[in-house]
Amino acid sequence: MISTGDMLPDATLTQMGAEGPEEVRISDKTKGRKVVIFAVPGAFTPTCHSAHVPSFMRTKDQFEAKGVDEIICVSVNDPFVMGAWGEATGATGAGLTMLADAASEFTKAIGMDFDAPPVGLIARSKRYAMLVEDGKITALNLEENPGACEVSAGEGLLDSI
Repeated sequence: MISTGDMLPDATLTQMGAEGPEEVRISDKTKGRKVVIFAVPGAFTPTCHSAHVPSFMRTKDQFEAKGVDEIICVSVNDPFVMGAWGEATGATGAGLTMLADAASEFTKAIGMDFDAPPVGLIARSKRYAMLVEDGKITALNLEENPGACEVSAGEGLLDSI
């Protein structure tokens, strides 16, 4: 599992563009930039929908004041679901970037994958938030319980940086 001080591995994720799904390389998003990446177990799931995404919408201005160029939400869902979720929550309109890790490539590469069969979540991402500066993780807040959203919330990450 990755930790503070590590460089992020490169991976290709997808996002909804004007003409459909578009590939996005993590290295392109992080090179020479200060970026927040937070991940959720699943789009439209209760804690992710009502707590995690709204926490970054509330704190976006505070992150910008600290020099953050972009806030990215990652989930092991397809780009169509992530696009719809960004619209449903208002996250897209608020300026958050919603990226799909449909094959769990990025999530597995950083050691954040988990399964929760009783609730139908297979090969999903643990809940975390990190600050990445020029590809290097400078802060990483991982929730011990995927149903909790405290240290990985916008406010929790702000308190860490």
